[in-house]
Amino acid sequence: MNYKIGNEKLVKVLEGASSHLRSLLEKQGRADGALRIAVIGGGCSGLQYKMDLVDGPRDRDILIPSNGVNVVIDPKSALFVSGSELDYSDDLQQGGFKVSNPNAVVTCSCGESFAA
Repeated sequence: MNYKIGNEKLVKVLEGASSHLRSLLEKQGRADGALRIAVIGGGCSGLQYKMDLVDGPRDRDILIPSNGVNVVIDPKSALFVSGSELDYSDDLQQGGFKVSNPNAVVTCSCGESFAA
């Protein structure tokens, strides 16, 4: 398989997200798995994040080890998330994985989509 190794300059996983992600991967029997982050068209601001638990990188992906977990991202999505931080909140209404993206010029009030 042909993939690259990236670093936390692309995506940094903060401690809250790291521990929650490890727990999710272990529950699914994928202790060596990863979180795939993709940027797709949609949402009220034009772009949105799509996240999935996966077994590992696919061809041409970038694998980023960060804070004890792995994140995989395709090269096109990497252009939109460079410098981002991934955190996790267990807030009742706005909980879940949250991406703090310095490239987002516009974000919507729901926090699910952005424009770059």
